[in-house]
Parts: sequence; structure tokens; C-alpha cells
Amino acid sequence: MSSPAPPPQFSWWTRHQRQLAPWLFLLPALLMFGTYVIVPIFESIAISFHDWDGLGEAKYIGIANYVELYSDPDFRTALKNNLVWLVLFLLSVPIGLGLALFLNQTVTGIRLVKSMFFFPFVISQVVIGLVFTWFYNPTNGLFTQILAALGMPGVAVLSDEHLVTYGIIAAGLYPQIAYCMILYLTGLNNVRPDLIEAARLEGAKGWSMLWHIVLPQLRPATFIAVVVTIIGSLRSFDMVSIMTSGGPYGSSRVLAYYMYEQALSEYGYRMGYGTAIATVLFSIMLVYITFVLWRIYQQEKELG
Repeated sequence: MSSPAPPPQFSWWTRHQRQLAPWLFLLPALLMFGTYVIVPIFESIAISFHDWDGLGEAKYIGIANYVELYSDPDFRTALKNNLVWLVLFLLSVPIGLGLALFLNQTVTGIRLVKSMFFFPFVISQVVIGLVFTWFYNPTNGLFTQILAALGMPGVAVLSDEHLVTYGIIAAGLYPQIAYCMILYLTGLNNVRPDLIEAARLEGAKGWSMLWHIVLPQLRPATFIAVVVTIIGSLRSFDMVSIMTSGGPYGSSRVLAYYMYEQALSEYGYRMGYGTAIATVLFSIMLVYITFVLWRIYQQEKELG
């Protein structure tokens, strides 16, 4: 009897092609991400341990910048304002959901109404900041006129250190609510009508229908809305810069704007101190980003 033919010999590439092919496709993106994101992050952290004006020779000072941050009242004000932004900015999620439920109707003219609510999202942040600056004008602004019509005295919102942060947050909520509304409108278009009909046959309606049937199907939209809203609140810079430039007396500063003041404005040129502020802000974001990635991983495991 003839001996059986030896098994065919496959090359190393043929044996590992399925495992390597995805990484080859990802390699260009990973190289770009590493070069323009990961490396600059570590370079910034390294700069935070130096005293440097951005031009001359950097002097290593260890953790002195972070020790100074601990006792810096302006840094504490900026950090507190960021936390206020974080809490109040999340109001855009339930308000956006409410508007989406209101606009998710098939009545005449609803598309025009939708476009009016969508309009703030496509406007530049600079324009929105300027509009709200005029809105809060204590002399002839619309807000002052509304208070006068209600018999209340006018309030200089952007000049009051106790109110200015809330006034800027209101301006930032204007486009953010529109963004969350768009996400929920998209999610409502994907709600399964058979589940809605089955719930109606079981007697579900109103809040019961919303809580047990609609909201579970809107979970992906809610997740994206919360993620984008939190990241937007932590990197709030443009509204503060346009409306108050951190004033009055630095009471509306946030970490991103304080970093800019210390590192890049004519009042600072302290690159080491500015990057220390940036590192603290990045650390706060990193905690949240890690949580988000963990949630995505858990969801992928459940689906797989």
C-alpha cells in the first residue's frame, strides 16, 4: 500500500492571514494617531515638569507647577466652573429628548418647525456667543426688556461674578440641545412599531410607554448624547472667550481658558504651567473616556 500524501505546506502568511489582515488595514491610522495624538500627549506631560516660556531653554523644576496649582485660587475657580458646566450642560440631554418627542409627529408644517429647532446647531459658536452677549446687554438687551415687562429690575448677567457662568452655560446649551434633539429624532425613527403596538394592546401609555418601551430602544442615542455633552462641557472655551474673556475678575474662567491665558496669552507665556493645567484637564477627561471605552467593550461583548 502506498503511504498517504503529506499534508500541503502553507506559508506563514497563509496560516495567519485572517489575524494579520485587520491590523494591516488599521496600521496607517494607528501610525497617524500615534504620531499626532499619543506622542504630543506625552510631550505635553513632559513640558509640565519644566519652567519654559516657549522660546528659551526649558528648566526642569519637577512637580513645582502642580504644587503651585494646588494653592492657586484662579485654578480652583476654573475647576469649580468646569464642574458647574459639567452638571448643568447635562440638562441638554433630557431637554433634547423632550423636544424630539414633541417634534416626532406627522402633522402639517412639522418639518418647518424641526428646521427652526435644528437651526442653532448649524450656527457658528462665535455667532451664538455674540447674539447672547447682545441678549444680556443691560441697557437695551432683550433679556432686560423681558425683565422690565415682568416688573423686575434689569440684571447685568455678564458683569455679575455670581451669574456670569450660568449665563454663558445657557448660551452653550442653546446649540447643544439642538444636537441632542437631532440624535433622539434619529433614534425615534428606528423605534420598532410592533413593540409600540404590542405595548398599547397591553394597556401601556404615557410615562409607562416612554419608560419601558421607548427609552430602552433609545439607549444608543442617549449614550452618544451623554458622551458628546460631557466632553463638550469639559473643553468649553469658545463661549467663555467670546462673551467675557474670562471676566469679570476671572470669575468665568474654565480650565481650557485658564490654560490659554497662562501658556499663550500676553499675560502668561508660562508654557510649563499651562501644560500642567492641560494635564489636569486631560486626566479628568481620561477617567471619563476610560469609562466610555469600558461601556462600549461591555456592549460589544453582550452583542457578540
